[in-house]
Amino acid sequence: MSALDTVKSLIPHRPPFLFVDEIVSESADGLVAKRTWRADESFYEGHYPGAPITPGVLLCEAVFQTGALFMARQAQTAGAAPGSGVPLLSKINDVRFRTPIYPGDTVVIEVKKKEVVAGFTMMSGNVKRADGTRVLNVDFTVAWKTPEGQQAQQ
Repeated sequence: MSALDTVKSLIPHRPPFLFVDEIVSESADGLVAKRTWRADESFYEGHYPGAPITPGVLLCEAVFQTGALFMARQAQTAGAAPGSGVPLLSKINDVRFRTPIYPGDTVVIEVKKKEVVAGFTMMSGNVKRADGTRVLNVDFTVAWKTPEGQQAQQ
């Protein structure tokens, strides 16, 4: 199974809205992933023409998807069936952007579990360039749920 297939087996996100390429490492309290931002991605056409930069909201989404991968691995370890729910973001706070990311850049995404309260997992996340330069930090909370009306993955 390829690195991307492993990611796709754990979370429901799919291209063009999948912003994690591979899992690099994992532990009981966190997960590290990677993403290379490709110049042919359509959002660069409008953000910004002639001077493309990766939208901050998509960098945050890469962190949230890495958090979903961490939660899916935890659920898998606990014996949950694959595809038994989806990650629902419930809170975002203290986002700090430090340096831009451009087409072709590879980033390392790290999430760490802070605590779990009443079914909500509080995490911190960060993105760094491959050379270690800090890109962003964010704290967020996620619940793993089966929403009403959810259709099965195909």
